[in-house]
Amino acid sequence: MDAMKKLLGVSCVFVVAACAMAALASPPVGVTPKVISRGTYEPFNVKTQHDSLVDFEAKAKSSFDIVVRQHDYLPRASTGWHTHPGPVLITVLQGTVTFYEYDDPTCTPKVVTVGQGYVDDGHGHIGVNRTEQPALDVSVILAPVGSGFRGELAAPNPYCGF
Repeated sequence: MDAMKKLLGVSCVFVVAACAMAALASPPVGVTPKVISRGTYEPFNVKTQHDSLVDFEAKAKSSFDIVVRQHDYLPRASTGWHTHPGPVLITVLQGTVTFYEYDDPTCTPKVVTVGQGYVDDGHGHIGVNRTEQPALDVSVILAPVGSGFRGELAAPNPYCGF
């Protein structure tokens, strides 16, 4: 009986913690996401082997998905603080989007404008349109095969104050 009470007590603590985390999460505001495509890739090892302007290499040890997603930002919109299971390559197509990393103790803004790209490591970030004009970006997200590609963070970066 005591073991059952302990199990029930621990379960209640987890339920309360999960509800509190959901309440503290910073959901997207004014951002409309749209998945453009999702494809599965087999393991590979790619490296430029010739005189090239781009020195590039990439290696995937196991299969993974690439998710291409568009985000339409209203003026003053935000993606909310969130994570990804892998790196994300972001290109701004319209306007200006400012990114903040979750683990940056200086809360340094990374301002990205039309034609510029930004690489996120997936550990946690927020994208914000700090202008009075709409913005648009496209993200290329690496994710486990068939799994989710975005996770909500329970609370904002404590160093950012927003």
